[in-house]
Amino acid sequence: MRLQVLLAVSAAALLVSCKPAEAPPKPAPAASTTPAKAALGEFGIDLAQVDAAVKPGDDFFRYVNGKWLASFKMPADKSSFGSFDRLGDQAEADIHGILDDLQKTPPAAGGTPAKVADLYASWMDEAAVEARGVEPLKPYLAKIAAAATKADIVKLVADPDLAAPFSMAIEADPDDPTKYAVWVGQGGLGMPNRDYYLKKGATFDKYRAAYKDYATKVFTLVGDPKPADSAATLIALETRIANVQWAPERTRNVKEDINPMDVAKFQALAPAIDWKVVLTGYSVGDIKRIVVGEPSALTATAKLLNDEPVDVWKTYLTFGTVRSASQYLPKAFDDARFEFYGKTLQGMETKRERWKRGIALVNSRIGEGAGEIYVQKYFPPENKAKMDALVSNLLAALKTRIEKLEWMDEPTRAEALKKLGTFEPRVGYPKTFRDYSALQVDKGKLFENILAAQHFDWARQVKRLGEKVDRNEWGMVPQEVNAYYHPLMNQITFPAAILQPPFFDPNADPAVNYGAIGAIIGHEIGHGFDDQGREFDETGKIRNWWSKDTSAKFVKATKMLGAQYDKYCPVADACVKGALTMGENIGDLGGIQMAYTAYHLSLGGKEAPVIDNLTGDQRFFMAYAQAWKEMLRDDFVRQQVMTDPHSPGQYRANGVVRNVDAWYEAFGVKEGDKLYLKPDERVHIW
Repeated sequence: MRLQVLLAVSAAALLVSCKPAEAPPKPAPAASTTPAKAALGEFGIDLAQVDAAVKPGDDFFRYVNGKWLASFKMPADKSSFGSFDRLGDQAEADIHGILDDLQKTPPAAGGTPAKVADLYASWMDEAAVEARGVEPLKPYLAKIAAAATKADIVKLVADPDLAAPFSMAIEADPDDPTKYAVWVGQGGLGMPNRDYYLKKGATFDKYRAAYKDYATKVFTLVGDPKPADSAATLIALETRIANVQWAPERTRNVKEDINPMDVAKFQALAPAIDWKVVLTGYSVGDIKRIVVGEPSALTATAKLLNDEPVDVWKTYLTFGTVRSASQYLPKAFDDARFEFYGKTLQGMETKRERWKRGIALVNSRIGEGAGEIYVQKYFPPENKAKMDALVSNLLAALKTRIEKLEWMDEPTRAEALKKLGTFEPRVGYPKTFRDYSALQVDKGKLFENILAAQHFDWARQVKRLGEKVDRNEWGMVPQEVNAYYHPLMNQITFPAAILQPPFFDPNADPAVNYGAIGAIIGHEIGHGFDDQGREFDETGKIRNWWSKDTSAKFVKATKMLGAQYDKYCPVADACVKGALTMGENIGDLGGIQMAYTAYHLSLGGKEAPVIDNLTGDQRFFMAYAQAWKEMLRDDFVRQQVMTDPHSPGQYRANGVVRNVDAWYEAFGVKEGDKLYLKPDERVHIW
């Protein structure tokens, strides 16, 4: 019920809203040319949402999206909603239609489509889940209850089906990215991160009180005779774990956080626990090397495993195991989970309809099985061809920019161009879809299906240890509205579902596509050169390819950018952390600059046409802001700025454009406007 991905690939989606409060400066009259009918507006931008009462230089995000922000009502089952969510809902509906078709016309038994259908059916059969009650969980609770010694506790945390205060995954080896390695790092908290346990203030006191209520409810449901006492014991232990964990921004330090070593050295690093037992429990007991994240946290957590009483750890294991399984248990468990994680932490009013959550389950457990059907039905080949061309143009644009960067010396420039030349773009879907023949699914047993899916995936990964890394594997499914860069592979990946309006529209004006999907492509390319990506070379190894002087100039620019974002506070008691969001902010800024260069290269020296009195540059920046349109609940945005390396959408728009000289010219932004930065205060990196 755990097995988390330790190395978070830079999943990033860029969307920024833009539009002026005053009418933008009108260009000289020119023939108005409108491309084929776009999905939004006449040419790809919904001008009906522009709030002309807002000056573009004061709040570009609200200028472009203001009328939508003023009129849109947040769905009761959402904690946030924006362009990504709208497309996510569409992809969800598309998969729902596929699943309905599979129910109406059952596929051949034993094949992947049948397993997709049966997994979904097991989720939707609420009556069966209620009838089975907690019976599926009892063997795991009994195993925990039987523990009597510290050695027993170590065996329990070595069981992937139970809870543990660490995470484990299999990824490429940073010393040799052609091979796989086991990664281990901190983990095991029930609240979003350490700050929820440690941060002072009434809001966080409220969260902690609600968490205790939730834990008390869980212990009550499993028959604990003193549920409130057990909840207090749990939270006291998790608080001690939180105290030794690294802050999320610290985990971004590649050289400090990623530590390949032999297993003997790792055992010496955290000697209070027998790691051979843990690794054997995960079926990787024969490995000789391991990649360690947050080493001091693991040392201290191992000590806690040794020092804390057995009964305290049994309480922790019981709660963690039930918590992670609660969605697959009777309604009382599921409702209690939603009350805390949905309502309290994210501000949601109602739980999502069961079928919608069932789609999420299918996507997470057998996602490529559904994705293979999805791309056949919803992803036309011409979309892939046009995206391939856009990606090539963005790579060419960054090459042009790197060749002219004044702050970069020649040896570093040569290395940067070498890395850029080895980027591998992937668009739409993987070349080969995952083989699920070893996965067993029983449409009458939801709980067991979840465990079977987890066992299947872990066994698939363990089997590859010692083999050559599969560069064709994808970290996202085709129906996911997102994109990512993988530093160990030097790959950028764009699933099929994101290649739709407002991000990509084959019938939209080119300025719109470059401002939206072009900036997203640029963002992902930019991750190869952000504060983390720059630590990896063209082969995926961690290697310093920067001269000392050029590195110092890069760091100086990033500190300026981070200082800008530190000042953005979406709610009174939580501000954006420039250090935590640095990589995404660099990606946003570099992405829009690459996309702008690519757009102008695409014009071939000609002037862009004027459409609806908007210049090409104005349409470009407005498309960027339109893509980042979103609305967030306060509890959700508070969680986002504390845990998420992505800034809220309004800052991904406003925080970026104010650093781009061309935006000032396009919208006549002048000193005195709220977003105005003096030229020497604007950050230019890539």
